[in-house]
Amino acid sequence: MNKEALIARKHEVIAQMARIRRELAREQRGAGKAHSRQRERLERQLEQLMAEEYRLRLLIDRSR
Repeated sequence: MNKEALIARKHEVIAQMARIRRELAREQRGAGKAHSRQRERLERQLEQLMAEEYRLRLLIDRSR
């Protein structure tokens, strides 16, 4: 991937992270097992996206 593509993907990931954080905030206001499972799923997705964003930052820095 070239630097521009890496930067574009990083922006997509950041947007997805913001969306998941909003969903997570809604789920945290809810109660019950269904909300708990959904919260766990969202937290896993957020962790994966955060890891991807970190890897993208490293790749972008190396591509200077």
